Amino acid sequence: MALWHLILLAIVQGVTEFLPVSSSAHLILVPQLTGIADQGTALDVALHVGTLGAVVLYFRSEVARALAGTRDLLRGRGGPDARLALGLAVATIPVVIVGLVLQLMHLTYLLRSVEVIGWATILFGALLWWFDRIGAEEKDLADWTPKQAVSFGLWQALALIPGTSRSGICITGARAMGYTREDAARIAMLMSIPTIIASGALLSLEVVGQADGQLLRDAGVAALMAFLAALAALALMMRLLRTVSFTPYVIYRMMLGAFLLGWVYL
Repeated sequence: MALWHLILLAIVQGVTEFLPVSSSAHLILVPQLTGIADQGTALDVALHVGTLGAVVLYFRSEVARALAGTRDLLRGRGGPDARLALGLAVATIPVVIVGLVLQLMHLTYLLRSVEVIGWATILFGALLWWFDRIGAEEKDLADWTPKQAVSFGLWQALALIPGTSRSGICITGARAMGYTREDAARIAMLMSIPTIIASGALLSLEVVGQADGQLLRDAGVAALMAFLAALAALALMMRLLRTVSFTPYVIYRMMLGAFLLGWVYL
């Protein structure tokens, strides 16, 4: 694959993975709107590995807490770290179950249309704006509970609809529950780690034994570029959230959704 194509995919994936604008929608749209060939499952896995590395590095202190909490859970201990680890595990279960059901019933590709992406981009963008506007800011990561983790998991399962945005819908759920903007984003980012690992493992099953030297080189370049783009996007968003709401992302979603629906219907 051409270097410029790899860089384009990596930037799209890296920048949109953690912003509330839907990375899957953008990756689906790249070949549909530009006419270039679909990148394939192997490169999708590489792009996810790159963004996974970025979120783990950026939130390394919270990741260390979750790992310590996992150890505590295995030893039958409680505490804040154990609650964090348990919450992340619980929040991942719904999206894994729903994802497997969609995969087994071969429904995944039915949702990958530009029309579905356009409507989801607008509707879930409006939902994010509404809850960000009316949501209280009275909770932070320390208030995480297993019961709330179930709710987060159900919100996250909606992200299997392309155009919804996994980070966006998790942030929407967190704002609906009264979490601060910064901690809503923090929870959404932490929830992405087990979800990306699960989805990457599932996608990897499709490409086992298919890799050759050229594909491995392309995957390495894509992963590295996605890592750098995602790290920059994460740092920028978390800094902006101290002074700016999610409205700029909502405006972008509305413009993108309107363009896509106009492209489909007109």
